Amino acid sequence: MKTFARFSIMIFALALGLAACTSGAKQVNEPAATEPAVIASQRVEQDRRERLLDDGLSRDKRQDQPESKSEAAPPLRELAKRPMAVAPAASVAGAMMQAPEKDDVVLLNNEKYAHLDQNGILRVSEHPVSTFSIDVDTGAYANVRRMLKAGQLPQHDAVRIEEMINYFGYDYPLPRDKNVPFSVTTEIAPSPWNHHTHLLQIGIKGQDIAKQMLPPANLVFLIDVSGSMEDANRLPLLQGAMKILTQQLRSQDRVAIVVYASASGVVLESTNDKAKILAALNRLQSGGSTNGAAGIELAYAVAKQAYIPGGINRVLLATDGDFNVGTTSFDALKSLIEEKRNSGISLTTLGFGMGNYAGERNYNDQLMEQLADAGNGNYAFIDTLNEAQKVLVEEMSSTLNTIAKDVKIQIEFNPEVVAEYRLIGYENRALKREDFNNDKIDAGEIGAGHSVTALYEIALKGSKGAMANPLRYQTTNGDQQSVSNELAHLLLRYKAPNGEDSKLLEWPLLRSAIKSDWAHTSERMRFAAAVAGFGQLLKGGKYIGKFSYGDVAKLAQSARGEDRFGYRSEFLSLVNLAQSLGESGRRAKHLSQQ
Repeated sequence: MKTFARFSIMIFALALGLAACTSGAKQVNEPAATEPAVIASQRVEQDRRERLLDDGLSRDKRQDQPESKSEAAPPLRELAKRPMAVAPAASVAGAMMQAPEKDDVVLLNNEKYAHLDQNGILRVSEHPVSTFSIDVDTGAYANVRRMLKAGQLPQHDAVRIEEMINYFGYDYPLPRDKNVPFSVTTEIAPSPWNHHTHLLQIGIKGQDIAKQMLPPANLVFLIDVSGSMEDANRLPLLQGAMKILTQQLRSQDRVAIVVYASASGVVLESTNDKAKILAALNRLQSGGSTNGAAGIELAYAVAKQAYIPGGINRVLLATDGDFNVGTTSFDALKSLIEEKRNSGISLTTLGFGMGNYAGERNYNDQLMEQLADAGNGNYAFIDTLNEAQKVLVEEMSSTLNTIAKDVKIQIEFNPEVVAEYRLIGYENRALKREDFNNDKIDAGEIGAGHSVTALYEIALKGSKGAMANPLRYQTTNGDQQSVSNELAHLLLRYKAPNGEDSKLLEWPLLRSAIKSDWAHTSERMRFAAAVAGFGQLLKGGKYIGKFSYGDVAKLAQSARGEDRFGYRSEFLSLVNLAQSLGESGRRAKHLSQQ
């Protein structure tokens, strides 16, 4: 009956649409006689798509899709809310003719993520040294949360485990030496998902600086106002987020606003007048295609004009990530940012509104994350005003003020103690061994008060945790001095924010520091392990055996702690949601096979 009803409504809407086209006499602002039928057809389709459309994750793809975002057909949910002058009957009927015959929703998910294979297990006898750049981005966690709350498990490439771990703060001790911008804390204990292996946690904590003590800031809000930004979770949310940041500014801070769509322009010269900034934000409207490269060029020029020596000079790029006019090449855009960072101006990227826009190209997560990396900045995804509050208010110091740049970690494992290791996450931050001592190689930045966590899973020599067979003809290098109590040697390089020469820090990691019982580990290690386990499950659980969502929840519950802002409680709810979605997916697959 449902199929017959939909078919009848579709034919009726098509007939009325053709009649409207032949009459040709209606004015654009005149109510169409076909409005009841069209709205009815919309409601049928809307009911079918209700759950997915709430977060803008799915849009019907039109065969007559225009090249420009400003001309794209609006989503069906919006059509139902607007006068028929915006959506003539013929266009809606045409869309209905292209709808799938089955009741299943066709999800046109064009979100772009870089594909990287997970770090594998390496034998220390063959690869004793691991080198990577630190990462303070958190965008992947907010994006995963957005997908789970929309009722779907994230695709594997959207899950960057290090960004999920680093979304949370950990109570690492602050640095004691004022001449060193951060402290390093390590902890080693049995792995929660494999009793035969151990987890090595490396925690970095940056010097914290109160907002009142930050250097004066020269900020440029670079805002995408193209047609795809019209949805509520894009430009309106962006305006709210920037207003929150504006309210935090001090008298010595200045803001300019640059917008871009088909073209770019300055809508507000650099000023410390909050009323002018807020008024300029309120006036923003969406429309046109997206020439992001032109906007970047102009924003850096405006930032250079108002440059504050010794201050915070930063461009905040806020966009849905769809660059479709002008320079659109990933490599060309990244090269442009790499060139601009030499000016002493950093780049923060703030992503808004992932999901399809009228079936067009949409959010490019890979581009946003890599642009921030190239611009000596950080990347966050803003899905709610609460997230804007976290990134731009609670973490304002770490988001805006860099205290160390080009921070690299290198760890050499002792083959007499460690048989194998695996770095969890950081796949797109891997460096060559020789890159560690090369000051021309770019790496990550640490902001004031930032904490960075890295986890290695290691198998001790002689344990049952080793997965690979030892080499038959491998011999120990006679020139290498044996240090039987050393598990590994940790090295860290960094530069001052305006420095060109790196400084080296190093620590031995002792076998005697291994904790024999997981129950005796710190709260910070237990929670970081829970998040790492969750991320690995979302990526397929290749290396964690029978560790389940229930095990993640139990581990996280034991380490929830004070949870001042409720982020860890929210994490627990996401774990439970992922478990439910996984179970429903397995049931659906089982039924489809019967």
